[in-house]
Amino acid sequence: MWRVFAMIDKAIRETRITDLHTHLYSAEFGGLLLRGVDDLLTYHYLAAETMRWADIPYEKYFALTKREQADLVWKTLFLSHSPISESCRGVLTTLAKFGLDVSSKDLNEYRAFFDAMPAEEHIERVFELSGVESVVMTNDPFDAGEGAVWEHGAHDARFHAALRLDSLLSWETAWPKLAEWGYDVDDSVTAKSIEEVKRFIADWIDRMGALYMAASLPPDFTLPEDSTRGRLIEECVIPVACERGIPLAVMLGVKRLVNPALGMLGDSLGRSSIETVEYMCAKYPDARFMVTMLSRENQHELCVTARKFRNLMVFGCWWFLNNPSLIEEITRMRFELLGESFIPQHSDARVLDQLIYKWSHSKEIIGRVLAEKYEDIRLSGWPVNEADVKRDVESLLSGNFWRFVKGEDVSAVSR
Repeated sequence: MWRVFAMIDKAIRETRITDLHTHLYSAEFGGLLLRGVDDLLTYHYLAAETMRWADIPYEKYFALTKREQADLVWKTLFLSHSPISESCRGVLTTLAKFGLDVSSKDLNEYRAFFDAMPAEEHIERVFELSGVESVVMTNDPFDAGEGAVWEHGAHDARFHAALRLDSLLSWETAWPKLAEWGYDVDDSVTAKSIEEVKRFIADWIDRMGALYMAASLPPDFTLPEDSTRGRLIEECVIPVACERGIPLAVMLGVKRLVNPALGMLGDSLGRSSIETVEYMCAKYPDARFMVTMLSRENQHELCVTARKFRNLMVFGCWWFLNNPSLIEEITRMRFELLGESFIPQHSDARVLDQLIYKWSHSKEIIGRVLAEKYEDIRLSGWPVNEADVKRDVESLLSGNFWRFVKGEDVSAVSR
Protein backbone atom coordinates (compact mmCIF):
# COMPACT_ATOMS: atom_id res chain seq x y z
CA MET A 1 0.00 0.00 0.00
CA TRP A 2 2.99 2.32 0.46
CA ARG A 3 3.27 2.68 -3.34
CA VAL A 4 -0.32 3.90 -3.51
CA PHE A 5 0.31 6.38 -0.72
CA ALA A 6 3.42 7.63 -2.52
CA MET A 7 1.54 8.13 -5.79
CA ILE A 8 -1.30 9.97 -4.05
CA ASP A 9 1.07 12.15 -2.06
CA LYS A 10 2.91 13.13 -5.23
CA ALA A 11 -0.32 13.87 -7.11
CA ILE A 12 -1.74 15.98 -4.28
CA ARG A 13 1.51 17.96 -3.94
CA GLU A 14 1.64 18.65 -7.66
CA THR A 15 -2.04 19.38 -8.32
CA ARG A 16 -3.05 23.01 -8.00
CA ILE A 17 -6.34 23.54 -6.20
CA THR A 18 -9.37 25.56 -7.20
CA ASP A 19 -11.07 26.58 -3.95
CA LEU A 20 -14.65 26.98 -5.10
CA HIS A 21 -16.14 28.77 -2.08
CA THR A 22 -14.37 31.29 0.12
CA HIS A 23 -15.06 34.65 1.74
CA LEU A 24 -11.70 36.03 0.65
CA TYR A 25 -10.95 39.12 -1.41
CA SER A 26 -8.07 40.15 -3.64
CA ALA A 27 -5.77 42.96 -2.58
CA GLU A 28 -7.77 45.47 -4.66
CA PHE A 29 -10.60 45.20 -2.12
CA GLY A 30 -8.39 46.78 0.55
CA GLY A 31 -9.58 46.20 4.11
CA LEU A 32 -12.06 43.54 3.05
CA LEU A 33 -9.10 41.18 2.67
CA LEU A 34 -8.51 39.72 6.12
CA ARG A 35 -5.00 38.43 6.77
CA GLY A 36 -2.44 37.95 9.52
CA VAL A 37 -2.43 36.52 13.01
CA ASP A 38 -4.90 38.95 14.60
CA ASP A 39 -7.51 38.15 11.95
CA LEU A 40 -6.81 34.44 12.44
CA LEU A 41 -7.33 34.72 16.19
CA THR A 42 -10.49 36.84 16.00
CA TYR A 43 -12.14 34.52 13.47
CA HIS A 44 -15.63 33.79 14.76
CA TYR A 45 -14.88 30.13 15.54
CA LEU A 46 -12.16 31.06 18.01
CA ALA A 47 -14.09 34.01 19.40
CA ALA A 48 -17.08 31.78 20.17
CA GLU A 49 -14.81 29.17 21.74
CA THR A 50 -13.22 31.90 23.87
CA MET A 51 -16.64 32.93 25.17
CA ARG A 52 -17.05 29.47 26.71
CA TRP A 53 -14.07 30.19 28.99
CA ALA A 54 -13.59 33.93 29.35
CA ASP A 55 -15.46 35.78 32.09
CA ILE A 56 -16.33 38.77 29.94
CA PRO A 57 -19.74 40.11 28.86
CA TYR A 58 -20.36 39.70 25.15
CA GLU A 59 -20.82 43.42 24.61
CA LYS A 60 -17.52 44.17 26.34
CA TYR A 61 -15.68 41.73 24.08
CA PHE A 62 -17.13 43.35 20.95
CA ALA A 63 -16.14 46.79 22.24
CA LEU A 64 -12.47 45.75 22.35
CA THR A 65 -10.12 46.57 19.49
CA LYS A 66 -9.18 43.72 17.17
CA ARG A 67 -5.74 43.45 18.82
CA GLU A 68 -7.30 43.36 22.29
CA GLN A 69 -9.70 40.65 21.17
CA ALA A 70 -6.79 38.66 19.73
CA ASP A 71 -4.85 39.03 22.99
CA LEU A 72 -7.82 37.64 24.92
CA VAL A 73 -8.27 34.71 22.52
CA TRP A 74 -4.55 33.88 22.67
CA LYS A 75 -4.46 34.05 26.45
CA THR A 76 -7.66 32.03 26.87
CA LEU A 77 -7.31 29.30 24.26
CA PHE A 78 -3.54 28.99 23.79
CA LEU A 79 -1.99 29.88 27.14
CA SER A 80 -4.62 29.06 29.76
CA HIS A 81 -5.73 25.89 27.93
CA SER A 82 -4.27 23.53 25.34
CA PRO A 83 -5.16 24.59 21.76
CA ILE A 84 -6.59 21.25 20.63
CA SER A 85 -9.78 22.35 18.86
CA GLU A 86 -9.58 22.29 15.06
CA SER A 87 -9.68 26.08 14.89
CA CYS A 88 -6.82 26.43 17.37
CA ARG A 89 -4.81 23.69 15.67
CA GLY A 90 -5.36 25.54 12.41
CA VAL A 91 -3.62 28.62 13.78
CA LEU A 92 -0.64 26.51 14.86
CA THR A 93 -0.45 24.75 11.48
CA THR A 94 -0.49 28.09 9.70
CA LEU A 95 2.23 29.63 11.86
CA ALA A 96 4.40 26.55 11.48
CA LYS A 97 4.00 26.48 7.68
CA PHE A 98 5.30 30.04 7.59
CA GLY A 99 8.37 28.82 9.49
CA LEU A 100 7.47 30.51 12.77
CA ASP A 101 8.34 28.85 16.07
CA VAL A 102 5.05 27.89 17.71
CA SER A 103 6.89 26.65 20.79
CA SER A 104 7.88 30.23 21.62
CA LYS A 105 4.20 31.14 22.14
CA ASP A 106 5.28 34.70 21.31
CA LEU A 107 2.26 36.45 19.81
CA ASN A 108 4.13 39.71 19.29
CA GLU A 109 6.77 37.88 17.25
CA TYR A 110 4.04 36.47 15.01
CA ARG A 111 2.45 39.90 14.65
CA ALA A 112 5.72 41.47 13.62
CA PHE A 113 6.17 38.80 10.95
CA PHE A 114 2.79 39.41 9.34
CA ASP A 115 2.84 43.20 9.79
CA ALA A 116 6.04 43.35 7.72
CA MET A 117 4.48 41.49 4.77
CA PRO A 118 2.76 43.50 1.97
CA ALA A 119 -0.60 42.16 0.83
CA GLU A 120 0.59 41.00 -2.61
CA GLU A 121 3.53 39.10 -1.14
CA HIS A 122 1.25 37.63 1.51
CA ILE A 123 -1.16 36.32 -1.13
CA GLU A 124 1.70 34.79 -3.14
CA ARG A 125 3.11 32.99 -0.11
CA VAL A 126 -0.26 31.67 1.04
CA PHE A 127 -1.12 30.35 -2.41
CA GLU A 128 2.27 28.66 -2.61
CA LEU A 129 2.08 27.11 0.86
CA SER A 130 -1.52 25.93 0.45
CA GLY A 131 -1.21 24.59 -3.09
CA VAL A 132 -4.11 26.80 -4.18
CA GLU A 133 -4.09 28.13 -7.74
CA SER A 134 -7.29 30.18 -7.56
CA VAL A 135 -10.22 30.88 -5.27
CA VAL A 136 -13.84 31.87 -5.73
CA MET A 137 -14.96 34.82 -3.64
CA THR A 138 -18.42 35.50 -2.21
CA ASN A 139 -19.62 38.77 -3.77
CA ASP A 140 -22.73 40.61 -2.67
CA PRO A 141 -23.86 43.55 -4.85
CA PHE A 142 -25.57 45.03 -1.79
CA ASP A 143 -22.25 45.32 0.05
CA ALA A 144 -21.23 48.96 -0.34
CA GLY A 145 -17.62 48.08 0.44
CA GLU A 146 -17.32 46.12 -2.80
CA GLY A 147 -19.03 48.63 -5.07
CA ALA A 148 -16.09 50.87 -5.97
CA VAL A 149 -13.89 47.89 -6.86
CA TRP A 150 -16.45 46.47 -9.28
CA GLU A 151 -16.89 49.89 -10.86
CA HIS A 152 -13.15 49.93 -11.50
CA GLY A 153 -13.44 46.48 -12.99
CA ALA A 154 -9.98 44.94 -12.66
CA HIS A 155 -8.85 42.63 -9.88
CA ASP A 156 -6.44 39.73 -9.41
CA ALA A 157 -7.46 37.05 -11.92
CA ARG A 158 -6.80 34.32 -9.33
CA PHE A 159 -9.82 35.58 -7.40
CA HIS A 160 -12.96 34.57 -9.28
CA ALA A 161 -16.40 35.98 -8.48
CA ALA A 162 -19.56 34.27 -7.30
CA LEU A 163 -22.78 36.29 -7.18
CA ARG A 164 -24.23 35.98 -3.68
CA LEU A 165 -28.03 36.29 -3.56
CA ASP A 166 -28.87 36.28 0.15
CA SER A 167 -29.49 40.03 0.31
CA LEU A 168 -31.59 39.98 -2.87
CA LEU A 169 -33.81 37.23 -1.47
CA SER A 170 -34.66 39.44 1.51
CA TRP A 171 -37.11 41.43 -0.61
CA GLU A 172 -38.30 43.84 2.07
CA THR A 173 -34.85 45.41 2.28
CA ALA A 174 -33.71 44.61 -1.27
CA TRP A 175 -36.37 46.30 -3.36
CA PRO A 176 -35.73 49.89 -2.11
CA LYS A 177 -32.05 49.52 -3.06
CA LEU A 178 -32.96 48.13 -6.47
CA ALA A 179 -35.27 51.08 -7.04
CA GLU A 180 -32.53 53.46 -5.94
CA TRP A 181 -30.19 51.87 -8.51
CA GLY A 182 -32.68 52.45 -11.32
CA TYR A 183 -34.52 49.14 -11.49
CA ASP A 184 -38.28 49.55 -11.90
CA VAL A 185 -39.42 47.30 -9.07
CA ASP A 186 -42.39 47.37 -6.69
CA ASP A 187 -42.60 46.50 -3.02
CA SER A 188 -44.13 43.19 -4.08
CA VAL A 189 -42.92 40.63 -6.60
CA THR A 190 -45.04 41.72 -9.57
CA ALA A 191 -44.48 40.63 -13.15
CA LYS A 192 -42.63 43.90 -13.74
CA SER A 193 -40.44 43.31 -10.67
CA ILE A 194 -39.59 39.81 -11.84
CA GLU A 195 -38.27 41.09 -15.17
CA GLU A 196 -36.27 43.81 -13.43
CA VAL A 197 -34.77 41.37 -10.93
CA LYS A 198 -33.70 39.14 -13.80
CA ARG A 199 -32.08 42.16 -15.43
CA PHE A 200 -30.32 43.04 -12.17
CA ILE A 201 -28.95 39.51 -11.80
CA ALA A 202 -27.75 39.41 -15.40
CA ASP A 203 -26.12 42.83 -15.04
CA TRP A 204 -24.10 41.66 -12.02
CA ILE A 205 -23.14 38.35 -13.59
CA ASP A 206 -21.63 40.37 -16.43
CA ARG A 207 -20.04 42.99 -14.18
CA MET A 208 -18.37 40.41 -11.94
CA GLY A 209 -17.80 37.69 -14.48
CA ALA A 210 -19.48 35.45 -11.91
CA LEU A 211 -18.81 31.73 -12.27
CA TYR A 212 -21.98 30.82 -10.40
CA MET A 213 -24.72 32.23 -8.19
CA ALA A 214 -25.07 31.22 -4.55
CA ALA A 215 -27.46 31.46 -1.64
CA SER A 216 -27.33 30.15 1.91
CA LEU A 217 -30.75 29.14 3.17
CA PRO A 218 -32.32 28.04 6.48
CA PRO A 219 -33.31 24.49 7.42
CA ASP A 220 -37.01 25.25 6.88
CA PHE A 221 -36.50 26.41 3.29
CA THR A 222 -38.56 24.38 0.85
CA LEU A 223 -39.46 24.46 -2.82
CA PRO A 224 -42.09 24.82 -4.07
CA GLU A 225 -42.67 27.56 -1.51
CA ASP A 226 -45.53 30.08 -1.51
CA SER A 227 -43.36 33.01 -0.55
CA THR A 228 -41.55 35.97 -2.04
CA ARG A 229 -38.27 34.11 -1.61
CA GLY A 230 -39.61 31.05 -3.41
CA ARG A 231 -40.90 33.14 -6.31
CA LEU A 232 -37.62 35.00 -6.66
CA ILE A 233 -35.70 31.74 -6.86
CA GLU A 234 -38.04 29.95 -9.25
CA GLU A 235 -39.07 32.89 -11.44
CA CYS A 236 -35.85 34.93 -11.46
CA VAL A 237 -32.75 33.11 -10.26
CA ILE A 238 -33.16 29.70 -11.90
CA PRO A 239 -34.30 31.12 -15.26
CA VAL A 240 -31.25 33.41 -15.41
CA ALA A 241 -28.99 30.51 -14.38
CA CYS A 242 -30.35 28.52 -17.33
CA GLU A 243 -30.14 31.44 -19.76
CA ARG A 244 -26.55 32.26 -18.78
CA GLY A 245 -25.48 28.64 -18.43
CA ILE A 246 -24.05 28.98 -14.93
CA PRO A 247 -24.81 26.88 -11.83
CA LEU A 248 -26.73 27.89 -8.74
CA ALA A 249 -24.98 26.91 -5.52
CA VAL A 250 -27.47 26.16 -2.76
CA MET A 251 -26.11 25.96 0.78
CA LEU A 252 -28.75 24.57 3.09
CA GLY A 253 -29.07 24.45 6.85
CA VAL A 254 -28.11 27.83 8.35
CA LYS A 255 -29.91 28.95 11.50
CA ARG A 256 -29.11 32.62 11.96
CA LEU A 257 -28.58 34.26 15.34
CA VAL A 258 -29.50 31.37 17.62
CA ASN A 259 -27.78 33.51 20.24
CA PRO A 260 -28.43 37.11 19.09
CA ALA A 261 -26.05 38.53 21.70
CA LEU A 262 -23.16 36.88 19.86
CA GLY A 263 -23.95 38.50 16.52
CA MET A 264 -22.20 36.64 13.69
CA LEU A 265 -20.80 34.22 16.29
CA GLY A 266 -24.35 33.15 17.17
CA ASP A 267 -25.30 31.26 13.99
CA SER A 268 -26.03 27.53 14.15
CA LEU A 269 -27.40 24.72 11.97
CA GLY A 270 -30.36 22.44 11.43
CA ARG A 271 -31.41 19.54 9.23
CA SER A 272 -32.84 20.57 5.87
CA SER A 273 -35.30 19.00 3.44
CA ILE A 274 -33.70 16.74 0.85
CA GLU A 275 -37.06 16.87 -0.96
CA THR A 276 -36.22 20.46 -1.86
CA VAL A 277 -33.03 19.35 -3.61
CA GLU A 278 -34.92 16.56 -5.40
CA TYR A 279 -37.59 19.02 -6.52
CA MET A 280 -35.11 21.52 -7.96
CA CYS A 281 -33.13 18.89 -9.85
CA ALA A 282 -36.22 17.18 -11.27
CA LYS A 283 -38.23 20.33 -12.06
CA TYR A 284 -35.31 22.11 -13.72
CA PRO A 285 -33.24 19.49 -15.57
CA ASP A 286 -31.57 22.17 -17.69
CA ALA A 287 -30.26 23.95 -14.59
CA ARG A 288 -27.12 22.89 -12.75
CA PHE A 289 -27.10 22.88 -8.96
CA MET A 290 -24.09 22.77 -6.66
CA VAL A 291 -25.32 21.73 -3.23
CA THR A 292 -23.78 21.48 0.20
CA MET A 293 -25.70 20.89 3.42
CA LEU A 294 -24.67 21.96 6.89
CA SER A 295 -26.14 19.17 8.97
CA ARG A 296 -24.29 15.87 9.28
CA GLU A 297 -27.66 14.12 9.24
CA ASN A 298 -28.27 15.30 5.65
CA GLN A 299 -25.09 13.86 4.16
CA HIS A 300 -26.20 10.33 3.31
CA GLU A 301 -29.45 11.36 1.63
CA LEU A 302 -27.61 14.10 -0.29
CA CYS A 303 -25.21 11.47 -1.66
CA VAL A 304 -28.08 9.20 -2.68
CA THR A 305 -29.86 12.11 -4.36
CA ALA A 306 -26.71 12.95 -6.32
CA ARG A 307 -26.76 9.41 -7.71
CA LYS A 308 -30.14 10.19 -9.27
CA PHE A 309 -29.45 13.59 -10.83
CA ARG A 310 -26.46 14.43 -13.01
CA ASN A 311 -27.34 18.14 -12.77
CA LEU A 312 -26.44 17.98 -9.06
CA MET A 313 -22.85 18.44 -7.86
CA VAL A 314 -22.21 17.75 -4.19
CA PHE A 315 -19.41 19.89 -2.78
CA GLY A 316 -17.40 20.41 0.35
CA CYS A 317 -17.70 19.87 4.07
CA TRP A 318 -19.19 23.19 4.93
CA TRP A 319 -18.73 25.33 8.03
CA PHE A 320 -19.41 23.19 11.14
CA LEU A 321 -18.61 20.04 9.14
CA ASN A 322 -15.07 21.25 8.44
CA ASN A 323 -13.58 19.10 11.19
CA PRO A 324 -11.26 16.12 10.57
CA SER A 325 -13.48 13.36 11.97
CA LEU A 326 -16.48 14.53 9.93
CA ILE A 327 -14.48 15.25 6.77
CA GLU A 328 -13.14 11.70 6.86
CA GLU A 329 -16.54 10.11 7.43
CA ILE A 330 -18.26 12.19 4.74
CA THR A 331 -15.46 11.81 2.18
CA ARG A 332 -15.37 8.05 2.62
CA MET A 333 -19.15 7.84 2.16
CA ARG A 334 -19.03 9.98 -0.96
CA PHE A 335 -16.32 7.85 -2.55
CA GLU A 336 -18.35 4.74 -1.79
CA LEU A 337 -21.57 6.16 -3.28
CA LEU A 338 -20.38 8.55 -5.97
CA GLY A 339 -16.92 7.38 -7.01
CA GLU A 340 -14.95 10.51 -7.89
CA SER A 341 -17.97 12.48 -9.21
CA PHE A 342 -18.07 15.08 -6.44
CA ILE A 343 -15.99 17.94 -5.08
CA PRO A 344 -14.61 16.85 -1.71
CA GLN A 345 -13.73 20.18 -0.18
CA HIS A 346 -13.69 23.94 -0.22
CA SER A 347 -12.11 26.07 2.49
CA ASP A 348 -14.90 28.57 3.29
CA ALA A 349 -11.94 30.70 4.41
CA ARG A 350 -12.60 34.21 5.70
CA VAL A 351 -8.96 34.91 6.47
CA LEU A 352 -6.34 34.52 3.74
CA ASP A 353 -4.04 32.44 5.95
CA GLN A 354 -6.79 29.89 6.62
CA LEU A 355 -6.19 28.51 3.13
CA ILE A 356 -2.98 26.99 4.49
CA TYR A 357 -4.38 24.94 7.33
CA LYS A 358 -7.76 24.11 5.86
CA TRP A 359 -6.18 22.63 2.76
CA SER A 360 -3.28 21.04 4.60
CA HIS A 361 -5.62 19.21 6.96
CA SER A 362 -8.18 18.31 4.29
CA LYS A 363 -5.66 17.04 1.73
CA GLU A 364 -4.20 14.68 4.31
CA ILE A 365 -7.65 13.20 4.96
CA ILE A 366 -8.68 13.05 1.30
CA GLY A 367 -5.40 11.32 0.44
CA ARG A 368 -5.76 8.80 3.25
CA VAL A 369 -9.33 7.85 2.29
CA LEU A 370 -8.48 7.71 -1.41
CA ALA A 371 -5.54 5.40 -0.67
CA GLU A 372 -7.86 3.09 1.22
CA LYS A 373 -10.23 2.94 -1.75
CA TYR A 374 -7.42 2.30 -4.23
CA GLU A 375 -6.13 -0.48 -2.00
CA ASP A 376 -9.59 -2.09 -1.99
CA ILE A 377 -9.65 -2.34 -5.79
CA ARG A 378 -5.96 -3.29 -6.00
CA LEU A 379 -6.63 -6.28 -3.79
CA SER A 380 -9.30 -7.33 -6.29
CA GLY A 381 -6.65 -7.40 -9.00
CA TRP A 382 -7.33 -3.98 -10.56
CA PRO A 383 -4.07 -2.17 -11.36
CA VAL A 384 -3.57 1.27 -9.81
CA ASN A 385 -1.05 3.36 -11.74
CA GLU A 386 0.36 6.86 -11.41
CA ALA A 387 -1.49 8.27 -14.43
CA ASP A 388 -4.87 7.18 -13.04
CA VAL A 389 -4.09 8.61 -9.61
CA LYS A 390 -2.99 11.92 -11.12
CA ARG A 391 -6.17 12.09 -13.21
CA ASP A 392 -8.43 11.37 -10.24
CA VAL A 393 -6.72 13.82 -7.89
CA GLU A 394 -6.87 16.58 -10.50
CA SER A 395 -10.59 15.95 -10.92
CA LEU A 396 -11.25 16.06 -7.19
CA LEU A 397 -9.21 19.19 -6.44
CA SER A 398 -10.01 21.24 -9.53
CA GLY A 399 -11.31 19.56 -12.66
CA ASN A 400 -14.75 18.49 -11.46
CA PHE A 401 -15.55 22.07 -10.49
CA TRP A 402 -14.46 23.59 -13.78
CA ARG A 403 -16.22 20.98 -15.89
CA PHE A 404 -19.45 21.41 -13.95
CA VAL A 405 -19.30 25.22 -14.08
CA LYS A 406 -18.79 25.08 -17.83
CA GLY A 407 -21.42 22.41 -18.37
CA GLU A 408 -18.90 20.02 -19.88
CA ASP A 409 -19.21 16.26 -19.99
CA VAL A 410 -17.76 14.83 -16.77
CA SER A 411 -15.61 12.49 -18.86
CA ALA A 412 -13.61 15.45 -20.18
CA VAL A 413 -10.03 15.11 -19.04
CA SER A 414 -9.00 18.75 -18.80
CA ARG A 415 -10.44 22.22 -18.52
